[in-house]
Parts: sequence; C-alpha cells; structure tokens
Amino acid sequence: MLARLVLITLLTLGVHAHADELDALRSTLASRMPDIRLGEIRKLPGLELYEVQANGISLFYTDATGEFGFFGDLVRLSTRDNLSQARKQEFMWTDFSALPLDKAIVSVKGKGERKLAVFSDPDCPYCKQLEQELTQLSDVTIYTFLLPLAQIHPDAPRKSRLVWCAPDRAQAWEALMLRNAEPPAAATDCEAPLGAIADVARKLSIEGTPGMVFANGRLVPGVLPKAQIEGMLAAPPRS
Repeated sequence: MLARLVLITLLTLGVHAHADELDALRSTLASRMPDIRLGEIRKLPGLELYEVQANGISLFYTDATGEFGFFGDLVRLSTRDNLSQARKQEFMWTDFSALPLDKAIVSVKGKGERKLAVFSDPDCPYCKQLEQELTQLSDVTIYTFLLPLAQIHPDAPRKSRLVWCAPDRAQAWEALMLRNAEPPAAATDCEAPLGAIADVARKLSIEGTPGMVFANGRLVPGVLPKAQIEGMLAAPPRS
C-alpha cells in the first residue's frame, strides 16, 4: 500500500513538473514572439524538442528554454514520413454546425442536400477560379462568407458590401465573380457583417482566400477541381 502511494505521489509530482515546464516555455515564447498566437505545446517523445502550434495551423520547434527555434518540416528518416505535415492535418478540422450561417450568402443548387461553406474575397483571382468549379456542382447548398482582404485588395470591402446589400445576394455574387458585373449601389442603411466574418476566419486560422469548410468539418485552403470537391462532399463525418 505504501509503495503504491509513493508511486502515485511521484507520478503526480512528475505531471505537475511537466506542466510547470510547459507553462514556463509558453511564457518565454509569448514574450519573444508576441505576434504569434500560441496553441498547444508538447514535448516530442524521445527528443529534447518541443512542438509548438502557432496561429492555428502552423508548427515550429524549439528547445526547452525557448532560445532556439526551427521552422520547417520534421521528417522521420527511416520511413520518410513527414511528421509535421501529418500533424498539421490534425488541425484542419472544425465544427460546421458552429459556423454563423446567417452571415453567409446562401446559394442552393438542386435539392441542396449537401453542404459547403466558402470564405471568399471578391477581388481574389483564385476565388473566381473556385467559383467556376462550384458552378459545376449539383445538389449542394453553398454558404459564402465574405472575407475581403483589404491589405492586398483595397476595393474588396466595397464590393463585398454591394453584394451583401443587393436584393438577391446569391445572384449578385455570381454576377460579380463569373461576369465581373458589380451590383448597383447598396442601400445606405445596410450593414455587411464583414467584421464578424473576419473574426470567425481568424478563429479558424483562415488567413487567405479561398478557404472551404466541408460538412464533415474538414478545412481546405485554396482551389480544388470539381472532382476533388465532389469527393470531399461525399466524405463521411470525422471519426
């Protein structure tokens, strides 16, 4: 009985010591890298190396003191497995049902039984390329969240407001993205939820456009061809 109590005490002390080390490392990294949003920090088994989740979907590695940082992929040489890329895939998930769909432009194709959310910028050429692929889909409801990236597309917020305040948002969005036809001037009393959408994108670590969220919660940045989108729409929920 005494031996068991001693073992439990040692294990408890070990857990607390490990937690204290991680807290100290987090504090050090936060002071040295104030512009980076730190996520999970964990010690890699068998290595004197710590994995740090940064800005949602990025990784870097550091020593126990937070003095040195390695920004790159960690590869197991015996198998050539890219451990960094595999780990990043674990971050690319969210809860689709938690998205504020009332702040999205809704386009229904066919019965609309399948669901897809897209974060898009009206002046993003890749977003326009994605729209060409989306027009080929059927039986899907597409929720488009307006995410104008004003730093690189200064006129995108204005166009986003025009689309949101149009009488038929889905039609206005399609005309703008496929035919470069702007909607008429927006109503003066209409306010687009651009700030709220930007907050959601930030929480999901969507920093560029386009960004897709499938009904099973999978996050996919960039453009996919129609065939790959179909495959992901058919993917089962995450187990």
